[in-house]
Amino acid sequence: MNLDFLSEFIREQYQTNDFIPLHAPSFKGNEKKYLEETIESTFVSSVGAFVDQFEKKIEDFTGTAKAVATVNGTAALHAALYMAGVRNNDLVITQALTFVATCNALIHMGAEPIFCDVSSESLGLCPKAVEEYLSENAGIDSAGCFHKQTGRRIKAVIPMHTFGHPVELDELLNVCSKWGLALVEDAAESLGSFYKGRHTGTFGDFSALSFNGNKIITTGGGGMLLCRKERDGEKAKHITTTAKVPHPYEFFHDEPGFNYRLPNLNAALGCAQMESLCDFLLMKRALAEEYKNFFAGSEYEFVTEPGYAKSNYWLNAVICPDTEHRDQLLKVSNHAGVMTRPIWQLMHRLPMFSNAFRGDLINSEFLESRVVSLPSSPPNKDSSGKSYG
Repeated sequence: MNLDFLSEFIREQYQTNDFIPLHAPSFKGNEKKYLEETIESTFVSSVGAFVDQFEKKIEDFTGTAKAVATVNGTAALHAALYMAGVRNNDLVITQALTFVATCNALIHMGAEPIFCDVSSESLGLCPKAVEEYLSENAGIDSAGCFHKQTGRRIKAVIPMHTFGHPVELDELLNVCSKWGLALVEDAAESLGSFYKGRHTGTFGDFSALSFNGNKIITTGGGGMLLCRKERDGEKAKHITTTAKVPHPYEFFHDEPGFNYRLPNLNAALGCAQMESLCDFLLMKRALAEEYKNFFAGSEYEFVTEPGYAKSNYWLNAVICPDTEHRDQLLKVSNHAGVMTRPIWQLMHRLPMFSNAFRGDLINSEFLESRVVSLPSSPPNKDSSGKSYG
């Protein structure tokens, strides 16, 4: 394939000769209106009507029992792990092929990751790899699952829905049930993705979304903790608001808490973005289809949604024939002003996680050396008359 044709093809999708970013936010709705309303109200911090509205919009869209807005996705994941019972010195199974925030949330609470391989179909945590690691390295006693080599407790499993493609959730839930582990979904990239008709982030007791500037909708910075049970959501909202007990004037906090609440200013942006979410999803799926057709019959394999899922296609990606082809694609496209990026370096290659326990990472290493992410902002194309769901 002539890689210059790829850059030309991408420019055709966006109808511009300007620099094309990997994923840019789109503000074409009520963003400015709602922000002005917030400023005029003076409620720009963590108390305000838009915070409650944004949480309700996410609850309605995802089907979760309770959504709790946070300052960013890492804070949401940190709170989710805390609510799931993860504590200092615990071990948590996750994937090595992920963005560093997944593991940073563990370090913040004094826990450590165990890295298992990903599935070649979903690019996310592989249930078979998790089961294999546990069978060889873990046991169960009256206190739960433990790591044989160290005696430390294994408390949870964190799959990350890579690029928005849902992992095999039923199979992971079965593994978690067998070993007595909590499932905490890192759904940061998967707002608008469905596993067998059910939204991601609603399978684990606790999950986390991200609304960073490069996500499918943005609040500038922000996240959301999803809770499968309403009573857990009330507890989560309490602890993320410094665990302050409501009172007309007294300051009383009944347990250690986090100052993680999302400001009303950011929530206003989120409410406006939610009004455009279904259009964004339709445009992104149309773009993915264009990419799929472009790469058909070439030596590059376009990454498609698993057969059991409906993906938001947050980031479109291709698997190159080898590392040399990957590097050439990156060089040619970026030189042409079209941003492309390799997938993340595996977490155990980073200095702070180099000594982490890990299983066989064959698929992770293969993908690390070959995957390239492509521009994935929603093209400004008409989606009228269509629906998403």
